[in-house]
Amino acid sequence: MDSNLLKIFVTVADKKSVTLGAKKLKQAQSNITARIKQLENDLGFKLFHRVPQGVLLTKEGEMLYPRACEIVSKIERLNKEIKKSKELSLRVVSTEANAAVRVVPFLLRLYNDFKGASLELTTNTTAGCLKWLLDYKADIAFVSGIVEHKDLMTLNIFDETMVIASPKQTSENAVFLAYRKGCAYNDFAMKYLQSRKIEAKIFEFASYETILGCVEAGIGQTILPLSIIEKLGYDKKLNLKILSKKQANIPTTMICRKDNVPNIEQYLRDMKL
Repeated sequence: MDSNLLKIFVTVADKKSVTLGAKKLKQAQSNITARIKQLENDLGFKLFHRVPQGVLLTKEGEMLYPRACEIVSKIERLNKEIKKSKELSLRVVSTEANAAVRVVPFLLRLYNDFKGASLELTTNTTAGCLKWLLDYKADIAFVSGIVEHKDLMTLNIFDETMVIASPKQTSENAVFLAYRKGCAYNDFAMKYLQSRKIEAKIFEFASYETILGCVEAGIGQTILPLSIIEKLGYDKKLNLKILSKKQANIPTTMICRKDNVPNIEQYLRDMKL
């Protein structure tokens, strides 16, 4: 049975008038009359008595009415749930570095392009971001470096220029400043020092601004993306040595689970930040 016929029946019954029912449904009165007739033919009995003031339910119509109301209500609720599920809802987890440089403009663009979008942002290390994604606690993640995992896929890649940042004044201290463990930049820096047999004290922090402030103060040096250094305003305060892509290729990647791809996949793939 066509649920639209039941909706017409319920509306006409509520209004006790074909004319008023047609007005509420924004349909021609002749169409409503024809649809009521169609429903009566399908059921094999009359639903309304025609009276001067409008219409009244027949005995059979009164029996059908509560059941029809229930069916119409359930269908309307289902339609609302389906519509809501199609609205943009995105849980984003990002490294601290990308949160400042890329994720804020990313979220602003989503807010502008998808009115009423539900967006959440959490920050973590690259390792922490991967765990959140794998545990279904996030829909997409912004992490540092190329990720190869059987359950994950790359949606977009944003190039980064890696630099060695050191004080303007030469420091005698063999100190290297790094973000806390779990950060891809920390992992790369440790491998970089080891490959060049550089022995240095390692100081770890949970703030890029603290790291750069310590470098400016002459405490040591660090390796970070140029985008972070520029964002925090230290590009003119430090000596910067650009590393080639062969030496350091650590792009920012936007990733998701293969079995939980956002419904705006192509939009995310095409995005430029």
